[in-house]
Amino acid sequence: MAKGFTDRLKAGQIMVGDGATGTSYQQMGLRIGVAPEDWVFDEPGKVLALHTAFVDAGADIILTDTFGGTSLRLRESGYPGRATELNRAAAQLARRAAATKDGVLVAGSMGPTGMLMEPFGELTPAAAADAFGEQAAALEAGGVDLLLLETFFALEEALAAIDGIRRISTLPLVVSFSFDQGTHTMMGLSPTKMVEALRPLGVAAIGANCGRSLADMERVVAELAALDAGIPLWIKPNAGLPRMVGELARYDTGPAEMAEYAVRFIEAGASVVGGCCGSSPEHVAAIVAAARPG
Repeated sequence: MAKGFTDRLKAGQIMVGDGATGTSYQQMGLRIGVAPEDWVFDEPGKVLALHTAFVDAGADIILTDTFGGTSLRLRESGYPGRATELNRAAAQLARRAAATKDGVLVAGSMGPTGMLMEPFGELTPAAAADAFGEQAAALEAGGVDLLLLETFFALEEALAAIDGIRRISTLPLVVSFSFDQGTHTMMGLSPTKMVEALRPLGVAAIGANCGRSLADMERVVAELAALDAGIPLWIKPNAGLPRMVGELARYDTGPAEMAEYAVRFIEAGASVVGGCCGSSPEHVAAIVAAARPG
């Protein structure tokens, strides 16, 4: 039986995560304004095809198409009120792709609700906890190996999400923030403050994804590594900064440069590397080749 996520981390194995979901779907025909999660029901073949492409590229971990899968965020999608069904179906699609190659893990992706926590907005800790707990339960029922809170920017929402998830699941949990203001999130959170808040909570890994430039991500990684918190690092940056071509975002950072930075992240102490927006299966294949020379 293949080792699980935490066993691999404890063994010191370097793992490669997959690449972009939303921007990859746009290249596959996803219309502007359509939530990527809609494709779980509308285009399951395309969802499966992208998962399989990342598995074929050598990814050790693939993420479910559920970034916007909380009941709160699905209110703005084509499938409001179907969070449990959608998350379970998305996990099953990813599980099918993972089964084509030994040892591939499935991470249940959970992004922020898009709402601001009180007192800045209407989202309460209780509502957030309930929404993320519901999503986590459905992802676990669908067969994921680990759970991932990704692209968070507000510490309070992440803490509420962790609380809700922990009520219903004992799966390994990774928490990743987007430091899209250089070395801070849009709410002013620094990598150091993130670690201080999450260190006592027993998460399996912490890290950064999305963000701004690769150079900025390297600064974030350096700060995280310098803390020597004893928690594995999960690092999945964008393929550089986007430029708009019509309605589509284009990312000009190629596979070789992404792979070069991935190696630098590993040398700094990252246990999981991969790509976020703009990262194709070709980017992932280059990262795999660089992370496993010879």
